[in-house]
Order: sequence, then C-alpha cells, then structure tokens
Amino acid sequence: MIELGRTNRLQALRMTSVGMFLGHSSGEDVLLPNKYVPETLAVDDFINVFVYADSEDRIIATTLLPHIERDEFGVLKVVSVTSFGAFMDWGLEKDLLVPHREQAEPMEVGRSYPVYVYYDKTTDRLVGSTRINKFLEEGAMPDLDKGDEVSLLVYERTDLGHNAVVNNRYRGLLYASETFRQLRPGDQLRGYVKHIRDDFRIDLSLQKPGYQKVEPNAQLILDKLHEAGGFLPLNDKSDPQVIYRTLEMSKKTFKQAIGTLYRERKIVIEEKGIQLVKGEWADAHSSPFT
Repeated sequence: MIELGRTNRLQALRMTSVGMFLGHSSGEDVLLPNKYVPETLAVDDFINVFVYADSEDRIIATTLLPHIERDEFGVLKVVSVTSFGAFMDWGLEKDLLVPHREQAEPMEVGRSYPVYVYYDKTTDRLVGSTRINKFLEEGAMPDLDKGDEVSLLVYERTDLGHNAVVNNRYRGLLYASETFRQLRPGDQLRGYVKHIRDDFRIDLSLQKPGYQKVEPNAQLILDKLHEAGGFLPLNDKSDPQVIYRTLEMSKKTFKQAIGTLYRERKIVIEEKGIQLVKGEWADAHSSPFT
C-alpha cells in the first residue's frame, strides 16, 4: 500500500492535464502534480516520491524530499507560530505543524528543535512533536551491545547530563561529568554504548570504551600540534580546564594520548609543553623542523 509520510517507489500509470498518476501493486494510486513530473518520466517507469497531504489536505506525491520522514526524529526550524501551533520547515511546500499540545515548551520563531514526525489518527494528519520521550522504545532490552557505535540526537538537558535519542529508537544518557564538550538540544553526533543498565536504559559515551579511545585523541593532538607550529603549552601537569578548552578532552584522556605519542616517538614532553619530534614535522611539511 502507499504509505503516507514516507518515500514510496511507485509506477507511472497515466498522464493527465493535472499531472501523472502513480500506482502501487496494491491498486492504490496518487497524483504527482505537473510541477514535480520529470521530463523523462514515461508511463510504466518507476519513481521514488514522498507522499503527504498538501496545503488543501489532498494526498499527493512530490519529488521533494523532507528533512525527516514519518516515525523519525530530527531537527527542524520554526517558521511561524499561530493559534494552531508552531509550523516547522521540513523541506516541503507545506510546513509541518506541531500542535500546542505536542510542545514540550512554547516554541519560538527562528529556533530549531528536536522533533518527532508521526501520523495522528485523530486528525488524520502528519504532525510533529517535541515531547520526545513518549516516542522512544522503553521497557525491553535494546538491540545493542556495549561498545556499539550509535547515532545520537541530543534533545534535553537533565540534572545528570543530556538525554539523547539513540539510533532513532532508544533513550540514552550522556553524563555531564564524562562529557568534555558543550552539548545543546539538537546536536547530532556519533557516540558509543558504555553500559546497558538493569532498567534497560543506556549510558553513553562520546569516546570509544577503554584503550580504543586513545588513538583518535592522539591523532587530534597531532593535528593540533601541526596547526600550532609544532608546540602546545600543555603537559601532564596542566590544569584540566585549560586542556579541555584547548582540546575538548579530559586530562585523563589527554595523558593517555600523549603517553601513546611519546612511546611512538612522535612527541617530546617538556617542562613547558609538548613538541613534535623533527621527523613528524618534516613529514607533514617537507621542511626542516625549527
């Protein structure tokens, strides 16, 4: 059947004065208005289209692709607020409505918010919601293992840190005490499963568990050293806040990373900071180290 709010692969059936009718093997059809019909589309061809209700509540197909589809989480910007609710730009001609009852907080024009798109059976419409928690899967063991790399959408700040949508399905927590960078609702990033608790909730980390996290941080330090001319005024005695402001990592991670680089003879650790060895600088810049 043709799925409202999702991308469908449909077959061109017949051309009319208003556009091309597209069909599904179920026998259903939908109009692709003239302005969306590609010049190369012929009867019997297949085409990928998004199906939704236009500004007059007619079910139509479009070749425009929304920023997020039905039953997905994403980040959208509010373009207007009316008595019906907030309207968000989701990449289509008709904006996505977030009714007032579905707003976790009053929404403001120009701001972007994490949002979930769903089909509202009561109104027979696609709508959005910023009440993220009620759409997440809970109460059962998540289909994840410790150490798995996952996609994250940060959606709210808590007393412990930040809650994030994990793989478009679950709720996870990034602890403030372990997150050495600024996070805001709407941030989309990669993370890792640190632990799955007895209540099936997920503890997250932005770094690979254990020793695996050292290598990318060692490379980050090397990159920073190259950018800074081969020297950084940081070492294992530096203030943790200075390390964080410079590299966005904890002092513990920094010490592990420079330990790796020192053992690989890529840096020397001095009283005033760390410095690239001559070979590292020459390899990157093809010029003598100075």
